[in-house]
Amino acid sequence: MSRRARVLSASLAAAVLVPFGAVTAAAPAAAVAAPKVTCTSARAGLAPELRKHITAALKNRKGTVAVGFHDRTTHTACSLRGHSSFDSASVVKVTVLAALLWDAQKSGRALSAREKSLATAMITKSDNAATSTLWRQLGGAAGVKGFLRAAGMSGTVPGAGGSWGLTRINATDEQRLLALVTGENTVLTGPSRSYVLELMGEVVPAQRWGTPAGAPSGVSKHVKNGWLKRSTHGWRVHSIGAFHGGGHDYTLSVLTHGNTTMDYGVATIQGVARVIHKDLASAARRHVPASHGS
Repeated sequence: MSRRARVLSASLAAAVLVPFGAVTAAAPAAAVAAPKVTCTSARAGLAPELRKHITAALKNRKGTVAVGFHDRTTHTACSLRGHSSFDSASVVKVTVLAALLWDAQKSGRALSAREKSLATAMITKSDNAATSTLWRQLGGAAGVKGFLRAAGMSGTVPGAGGSWGLTRINATDEQRLLALVTGENTVLTGPSRSYVLELMGEVVPAQRWGTPAGAPSGVSKHVKNGWLKRSTHGWRVHSIGAFHGGGHDYTLSVLTHGNTTMDYGVATIQGVARVIHKDLASAARRHVPASHGS
């Protein structure tokens, strides 16, 4: 997607989320100190490798970046500013879909054709009008809070009124959400989880930037991105993704604000994503079991 197309799309999205007067040019953000990434792993050598490479990818990057990563296969996790709070922009749309499915589950019903149409537009094209319709149907912030309690997403605060894009999120909660979408649990049923992943796997090509960057061709990729400019903290640019294959089953959330342009935020996210995908692929190659001849 060209820079001009992304900025135009972002401007249209921002107009729905915040008052026009709040969208102004932000002063350049100052470079922050080298981030302190923490990683743990059951796979020997993988944690320090990830920590080193994520830190290097973020060196001298401006603004604020939060990272959450977990790989079920190798029991590997990394975190950076996991509890720092950001305006959600459109990544909250996955939460809206999960809340819609959870609400339908309580009534023992399937989504209607209308709901499916709105959900598809909301996730695959990041349609704001569809999101606003579903947000109102759920009862706005009050309705979404029920799902958040069930999901254990205690650090997520729904936006007031119809301002779903100003929901406050953090990387830890986004990882909790992705864990619910990708693994068995008592909050979302198997069909609900499959539906969320199906739509995240069908996001239009122009919006498939972010966490999928650098993922090997044989890995399934499910993504939702968000972008929004405001007078404080400049551009918010976020990407959450779920990936399976190549010997791994992992989720990744990268949240950013204080970006001088949207492209700058996208580049920061993709720099982190590329090193993580690369390190996991390298770890898988090193761990190929020895063949046993007859």
